[in-house]
Amino acid sequence: MPEAPKNRGNGAGLGVEGGILDDKNIRALEFIEDVTMNAKEVQMQVLSEIITRNSNVEYLQRHGLNGRVDADTFKKIVPVVTYEDMLPDIERIANGDISGTSGGERKLMPTIEEELGRRSLLYSLLMPVMNQSVPGLDKGKGMYFLFVKSEAKTPGGLMARPVLTSYYKSSYFGDRPYDPYTNYTSPNETILCPDSYQSMYSQLLCGLCQNKEVLRVGAVFASGFIRAIRFLEKHWVLLCKDIRAGTLDSQINDPSVREAVKRILKPNPELADFIEAECRRESWEGIITSEVSYTLIPTMAYFEFLPVNRKNGFTNVSESAPLNEKEHQELVDLVDVKLGQEYELVVTTYAGLYRYRVGDILCVSGFKNKAPQFKFICRKNVALSIDSDKTDEFELQNAVKNAADHLLQFDASVTEYTAMQTRQPSLATIVYRQGRASDKSIGPLEIRIVEGGTFDKLMDYALSQGASINQYKTPRCVKYAPIIELLNSRVVSNYFSPKCPKWVAGHKQWCT
Repeated sequence: MPEAPKNRGNGAGLGVEGGILDDKNIRALEFIEDVTMNAKEVQMQVLSEIITRNSNVEYLQRHGLNGRVDADTFKKIVPVVTYEDMLPDIERIANGDISGTSGGERKLMPTIEEELGRRSLLYSLLMPVMNQSVPGLDKGKGMYFLFVKSEAKTPGGLMARPVLTSYYKSSYFGDRPYDPYTNYTSPNETILCPDSYQSMYSQLLCGLCQNKEVLRVGAVFASGFIRAIRFLEKHWVLLCKDIRAGTLDSQINDPSVREAVKRILKPNPELADFIEAECRRESWEGIITSEVSYTLIPTMAYFEFLPVNRKNGFTNVSESAPLNEKEHQELVDLVDVKLGQEYELVVTTYAGLYRYRVGDILCVSGFKNKAPQFKFICRKNVALSIDSDKTDEFELQNAVKNAADHLLQFDASVTEYTAMQTRQPSLATIVYRQGRASDKSIGPLEIRIVEGGTFDKLMDYALSQGASINQYKTPRCVKYAPIIELLNSRVVSNYFSPKCPKWVAGHKQWCT
């Protein structure tokens, strides 16, 4: 298998439009060229390594692999699975082989220490690619908004936390050697601060203070960057006050954060005046989105793809069912996907996922050598996607049912329901407790009551657009503008949740 880029001494560099690529960039680009040019061979080697290493694990033995390590046998006898199929095994790991249950909880995925190394390698490939088109990105700093999320220990003693939180708390991030591409305006202390307000405020303040050194801005998730802009809109007066006086607001009370920020913060009335003048403007528009495609690096995992034929927004996607024989035969490898076709991603990883249906629907948009490039289309079975939270139809149904139960004492009931996301990050129609209570990344729940007959009108509209009356179901999530307009035109009242829900880290059964 092609090896990850390694140091090989100082090189003369490779010329590109507007600048020179240094030796480190060249090695990274050569690695990408190598693994994408030989994508088929690399994928077969990855699968062989995974099977050979894990051939005797209980899960594969249960399905009859019995130590065999050839790809054909693996594909023939190991089923394609969903999270629900894997949940009993994952809970055994989390609980230290003690039985447990879960419902409506954040998904747990097994991982191993070396996965952090693979992710670190993947992250190291991003900037060399960007530097080909925008040279000189290594000359300044990145104003990136990076955050940790809450964590908990499982009954088995394992740490359960988001993968990025694991990365930020690992030595790969904390003890990383100097690299101009990971030279951030945010001190590590501000990134690792668990309080979302203090973390955002201090990162934004440090970035603004170093604005003349900033060449790029961003976040891991687009929603994180939008949150930063909204935060600036709301708190720019306070930020300007601190910049003008060189003081730090008393709400920032984490000692390590205060110490880190004070190393950067100095009185700067001129900068405060500039920020104030910009933030007083009426319009904050100006960021234009563009089409983006992604290349799956063949060394990260073994990838398979299930062809998908999506229907219009009026037909619900049912819960995932086991693949039938025809669907199994339709699965294709990474190098065999077709341009323009949509697929559901299936992965086999070093960390113990075998033919796992990720739930991402991707469309093949092009090729990098022999490796396909994809556009992200949607999440399968996801009704709503807010910040990093994904709410599926089952969770949405349970939330409505639980709320409707409280209406029985008033002799009232919910006749029908649907949901939508607003464009404003500050609002959301369905939320999860961590995002509301801990991270403050998701706004209040809004319930809109519509007049009687509205859902009949919705069905009439669907039928007028060609939907089958025999197959029609009320859509549980609406995105199509005419449907949203129809629903909004018949709203008789609306309500916002007055307070944050109670929330503690961990799954329900861990906290009892």
